[in-house]
Amino acid sequence: MSGLVKETSVPRTADSRAPEGGGFDAPAPMRRVPAKEVRQRRGDRITYAVLCVLVVLLMVPFIWMVSSSLKHDNQVFTVPIQWIPEEFVWSNYADIWERIPMLGYVQNSLYLAVIITCLQVLTGSLAAYGFAKVRFPGRDWLFLGYIATIAVPWQAYMVPQYIMMQRMELTNTFWSLILLQAFGAFGVFLMRQYYMTIPDELCEAARIDGLSEYGIWARVILPLSKPALATLALLTFVNTWNDYMGPFIYLTSNRLWTVQLGLRSFVGQFDAEFAMIMTGSVISVVPILIIFLIGQKHFIEGIATSGMKG
Repeated sequence: MSGLVKETSVPRTADSRAPEGGGFDAPAPMRRVPAKEVRQRRGDRITYAVLCVLVVLLMVPFIWMVSSSLKHDNQVFTVPIQWIPEEFVWSNYADIWERIPMLGYVQNSLYLAVIITCLQVLTGSLAAYGFAKVRFPGRDWLFLGYIATIAVPWQAYMVPQYIMMQRMELTNTFWSLILLQAFGAFGVFLMRQYYMTIPDELCEAARIDGLSEYGIWARVILPLSKPALATLALLTFVNTWNDYMGPFIYLTSNRLWTVQLGLRSFVGQFDAEFAMIMTGSVISVVPILIIFLIGQKHFIEGIATSGMKG
């Protein structure tokens, strides 16, 4: 019929809108993940898995030490290893303070670690500022020669150092360890590498404003160097706290012994009290753990940025 208009049906596509009050929601188009991104995700998963395995392996000795500190001596080296003791000997942590003057040993270690850390941070940051921001003839060669001392083993100059301290009558005193460890080439290297990342324009502007070199170091450089300072402080504290040979050579009086020397009290001529040694080791780890937890943010940042510019 000529009066009728023939209706043609339009096929519905995914982009066409559904009628009001009903219909269906169009499925969101799926994004095709690039092959490069897929490989990157797979690589990240593998990296995380490897890191988790390494963390577990690194924690095994510490877990064994804590477990051994809660055992009797004859249970420490059982085969196979008994990770969870049948009987928890909590009395070890109370007896160790009575068996040896543990509190005095901890105080001696803390005193040396704090003093030496403060001195190394002070001297290292000052020397690093001179090598990084002050221009003078032979600066780079002097820095290279100073850093080369890191490669010299301590055993090569151990005897001359002892003779010097003996002639100065500083043996069996804390001063011998403080003076010998107040300076460190590694700290200078670490701080200098971080200072190189600070723009020289800041120092030049401070000089124009009339600041001296010490003022620039104290008011400009140090506030910008908290990560590197925290890194150096933590590394120096841990190294001094765990030092055994230094106190063993220079400290002969029992009242001056550190924690590392004090633990030797449990080693006899024919046997050793291994449970007590492990108990003391756990106690000696606690201060280091606290220091690291407090400064871990700055420590990680300092390690990550100290080698960015040479």
